[in-house]
Amino acid sequence: MTSKFDIEQKIVEMIKTVYDPEIPVNILDLGLIYEIDVADDFNTTITMTLTAPNCPAADFILEDVRQKVESIEEIKSVTINLTFEPEWNRDMMSEEALLELGFL
Repeated sequence: MTSKFDIEQKIVEMIKTVYDPEIPVNILDLGLIYEIDVADDFNTTITMTLTAPNCPAADFILEDVRQKVESIEEIKSVTINLTFEPEWNRDMMSEEALLELGFL
């Protein structure tokens, strides 16, 4: 049987394939994913944000996350909670993202 930890690892790997079309860095390294919660029944809730509330790619990004996480065999359902608290800022980015975008 697959553990919740294994499923969370699969989700992280899937999310690393989701990019904001305007920024050449995946949304995990951008710091847009706040929480991944996998319930015992493998229903999953992802709490995330966007770089800006009026992000023109919002629908695309949210749907890409949903589709990719739902493609994991063990996942039963995916709920995405979009929040702007705390508001995203550059400090939330990984060192890899900062380096990729020339901020380091």
